[in-house]
Amino acid sequence: MTYTWLVVAGVVVAVLIDLVVVRTMLLRSKAFWTAYAIMLFFQLIVNGVLTDLPVVRYDPDAIIGWRIAHAPVEDVLFGFALVLITLTTWVRLGERGRRRAGR
Repeated sequence: MTYTWLVVAGVVVAVLIDLVVVRTMLLRSKAFWTAYAIMLFFQLIVNGVLTDLPVVRYDPDAIIGWRIAHAPVEDVLFGFALVLITLTTWVRLGERGRRRAGR
């Protein structure tokens, strides 16, 4: 379950960066969860198609085996970590830009 453990580690790191390191606290905001729900909807469509066709294949020994819309559950977690770290970075850079501009 290599992919599974890497994804879980990625989620933990992303959450720690958001809540402890950068302290944007996006996980506590309704806006984040709304944006994530929208992204997740489209991720499941695309991921489902790609894994059902099968354009993308996964080694059964590297994943748990649970699937959502034909895609491994690990992909949902990976997408969550990716979106969280991207938005955390976006918010942090925006804060730094406003400080530099004197706002």
